[in-house]
Amino acid sequence: MNLQFVSLYKEDHIGIITINNPSALNALNSTILSELSAVLDKAEEDDEILAIIITGEGRAFVAGADIQEMANLSSAEGEAFGKRGTDLFRRIETAEKPVIAAVNGFALGGGCELAISCDIRIASENAKFGQPEVGLGITPGFGGTVRMTKLIGPAKAKELIFSGRVIDAAEALSIGLVNKIVQPSELMSTALQMANSFASKAPIAVRLSKKIMNYATDFPTEESTNLENRLFGSCFSTSDQKEGMEAFLQKRKPEFKNR
Repeated sequence: MNLQFVSLYKEDHIGIITINNPSALNALNSTILSELSAVLDKAEEDDEILAIIITGEGRAFVAGADIQEMANLSSAEGEAFGKRGTDLFRRIETAEKPVIAAVNGFALGGGCELAISCDIRIASENAKFGQPEVGLGITPGFGGTVRMTKLIGPAKAKELIFSGRVIDAAEALSIGLVNKIVQPSELMSTALQMANSFASKAPIAVRLSKKIMNYATDFPTEESTNLENRLFGSCFSTSDQKEGMEAFLQKRKPEFKNR
């Protein structure tokens, strides 16, 4: 696939996905959704990549979905477009590898929804977040109503979505929408440092931990702990578990092999 707007760069064990259409503030159109899906496939299939960072080029992370493309859609076409984004963002949310959003600027509408589908959000001081869709006569369409409610609670989610208000990075941090705020010049180095801290651990254990935590957001505690027990037990059949515990007892740094 010839990529125009999305790239994948590998730095050691980290895959960096960049959306690069700054003249349109990286707005999500059909082409970018397709390219993002294709690049995500590559990042997931590459066994050398142990963590993923998603960011945007220019002043925006992603400033929303492409309004020009959406303006004349029929009801059925609108539903199909929404499902396309929803399915892609669900893939990001459930990807086996940790995914960090490095939010460099505007993360509005579909851009906010992309950010909250990631496991971690690191924001530059000039980042802006919001779900302004009701001002356009539509609801959030790529999972925003659902994930925002789970992430920051129903009362705050309703306030933001009903008003369409755009908030700055400081407020996003205060309500739990982002994990950390850094200066713009430190955004990617901070994201890489965090991604490398994930990649330095046993990859199978990280993947299984993510699977359990995602499961726990949708299912009762008893079912979730049953899954945790099974996957905890499965770790003891891995070489990485043997290496990790032997290294601890021998007071040395473990060398995990992802098996």
